[in-house]
Amino acid sequence: MKVLSLFDGISCGMVALERAGVEVERYVAYEIEPNAIKISQKNYPQIEHRGDVTTADFTQYQEFDLLIGGSPCQSLSITQSKTRQHLDGKSKLFFEFVRALEEVRPRYFLFENVASMNEESKQVISELLGCQPVFIDSKLFSAQSRPRLYWTNIPIPKELPSECPDTIKDIMQTGVQEKYFYNCGFDFLGYDKTVCAILHINGHDILKRVNSPIAKCQTLTTCGGGNTQKKTMDNGRPRKLTPLEYERLQTLPDNYTAGVADSHRYTAVGNGWTVAVIAHLLSGLEGGAKK
Repeated sequence: MKVLSLFDGISCGMVALERAGVEVERYVAYEIEPNAIKISQKNYPQIEHRGDVTTADFTQYQEFDLLIGGSPCQSLSITQSKTRQHLDGKSKLFFEFVRALEEVRPRYFLFENVASMNEESKQVISELLGCQPVFIDSKLFSAQSRPRLYWTNIPIPKELPSECPDTIKDIMQTGVQEKYFYNCGFDFLGYDKTVCAILHINGHDILKRVNSPIAKCQTLTTCGGGNTQKKTMDNGRPRKLTPLEYERLQTLPDNYTAGVADSHRYTAVGNGWTVAVIAHLLSGLEGGAKK
């Protein structure tokens, strides 16, 4: 199968294709973030990286079978509710996916984005892609709650799994380095609470939250430092989740993003896909070569 991946990030799509047992003849990726490209090249040197999606000539890929992508969600997400610009902001890169779909005319496509977008944006995307989205929360497949919408013409397996029993404790490392722990005071609320503790640090309330190890982790996002990493309790002490634990929450292989700084690893994983969800969707592909 020949695959064209837009906004490819760290090539979670390639991991998912492998996991779904789909044979990939060529995988062409459009991505501009240097650290994401470095991670992709480390794991899959055969991937063809082509750079900026906005300058791409997609007509050269008319023999390709599958188009995949999840355009930037920043201006669609409810986390930017006070400033989000919907499809007029950074998320307007979605229209590059539409252009690729029209120029390539692949047999199959898969597009992903946040479930918290407004109804108008959802309708615009659905109209342009010619189908309604499927809602899937990653908690069905992992220890992370990550509500997402998926637009696709791939025959989706009818049965979704029951909610995965894994919680944060099931993906936690042992012997975590001291640099990930907090030595500040905190208010303990109880392990039966999703947010089991509040750190005594400066910053927005969301930065102070410590997740219970027996709860699902909230949606991973990009991290720009400043205590933005998700946190949990480890033997009675609050700490940041490690990059490897971030990988496990996205069902990536351990140390998939190793080789770049921690800050870049957190961002790369937060920008990525939950691989197990994508593999489930791609498992509907059968002999998908373009005729």
